[in-house]
Amino acid sequence: MAKIPFGPTYDEMLNPSHLDPETKKLAKEARKDELNPMNLFNITWKNDKDEVNKIVLPKELTGVDANIVVLLGKYFPSGSHKVGPAYATLMEGCVDGEIIPGKHTILGPSTGNFGIGVSYITNLMKYHAIVIMPDNMSKERYERIRKYGADLDLTPGSESDVILTLERTYELKKNPLNRTLAQFELLPNYRFHRHVTGNSCIDAVKGIGNGRIACFCSAPGSAGTLAAGDQIKVAFPECKVVALEPHECSTLTNGGLGQHRIEGIGDKMITLIHNALTTDFITQIIDEDCVRGLAVIHEGTDILVKHGVDKKVAEQMVDLFGVSGICNILGAIKMAKYLKLGPDDNVVTIATDSFDRYPSVMEDLHRRELEVTDHVLERWFNDVFMGADCSYVLDTRGKEAKEKLFKQKERDWLKFGYSQKYLDSMRHPEFWENEYNKIHEYDKKIKELRGKDIK
Repeated sequence: MAKIPFGPTYDEMLNPSHLDPETKKLAKEARKDELNPMNLFNITWKNDKDEVNKIVLPKELTGVDANIVVLLGKYFPSGSHKVGPAYATLMEGCVDGEIIPGKHTILGPSTGNFGIGVSYITNLMKYHAIVIMPDNMSKERYERIRKYGADLDLTPGSESDVILTLERTYELKKNPLNRTLAQFELLPNYRFHRHVTGNSCIDAVKGIGNGRIACFCSAPGSAGTLAAGDQIKVAFPECKVVALEPHECSTLTNGGLGQHRIEGIGDKMITLIHNALTTDFITQIIDEDCVRGLAVIHEGTDILVKHGVDKKVAEQMVDLFGVSGICNILGAIKMAKYLKLGPDDNVVTIATDSFDRYPSVMEDLHRRELEVTDHVLERWFNDVFMGADCSYVLDTRGKEAKEKLFKQKERDWLKFGYSQKYLDSMRHPEFWENEYNKIHEYDKKIKELRGKDIK
């Protein structure tokens, strides 16, 4: 016999204020010990004041009138919001009786952050895990995964070769004792982000501008975060949901394939859990702009202050973002310009992780550029942030554009055993609403089964 792991419901991840006082106290104390299982109850966008962890970017950095609000993933346990869908997927499997502690090994296909989340969650919930990921990602990601005790199974390539990790995962899952936390295809990822991230985005703009969200931008890796847009549209139907992708791997735009430097996004496919119905625009971001933009924020505090950014804010931002976070910020700037948004309008985006996963990326940039002086950082500030324009924006609200995305999803997923009937069901809003509404059923199950024995 084994115990169902003790962890939060979807409601408690969105609203940690709903936890009973003793659990809240233990969760707060657990932050002193990263591997204390009570950190499961710290999986939330909110801080002890019940406020969303966020930053409203200074307009001296963005160059636009609209307010760009960035939710900060660094404050999640393990340092990335990807720990949320990793937990949700594992917990749903537990309460459904499909994943048994002490019996099953957990597989986590990833390019980094989800794999870190899987290794962290399985450590806390006492499972053995294998993370399957490309062999050319930042070394910090491998180190963090090993630190939490998971094994690595590396496939050839980099971010753009995630299809090889899927193929390897499907080989490993033939073993009946292996269970997959398949972020690209399992709906707990969608449910977590639609409910927890989406509603947190809505909370984050209270008191900012007009208190509404005109645009939500996110670069899909698994496309889980994009599900937040579905919930935002419920509250603010006018909101435009924008999928960002690397210009060097413009798969959603035109089926393009290629290598790029934005770790965590642009995986040469439209994922199964990507709700194409609610994606209004696809915008391409140049990968080197993201790396250079990160260098400006991490190393160019004096440059930012010179251009009017408050020194305390510039210093605060130094470690808040990773490469994909800069990608999301640049996408938000581009869309604010494209949509001609004003000072009352809010654009919301996400910083999945923070700088602690990217020192080696900065080292590589310095090797490639030979010298990164204040003069160079000044030029990058102007080129990357002030120079962001409306190029490479594709409107996908029309029937023809949607059909292209549906057909691409079929090409990507029929080969993995999904039926045409199932894929066709995703063409209808009812599919996504039914999947989302399962959070109520799972919250009830989690509460009923906490701590009980299972076979």
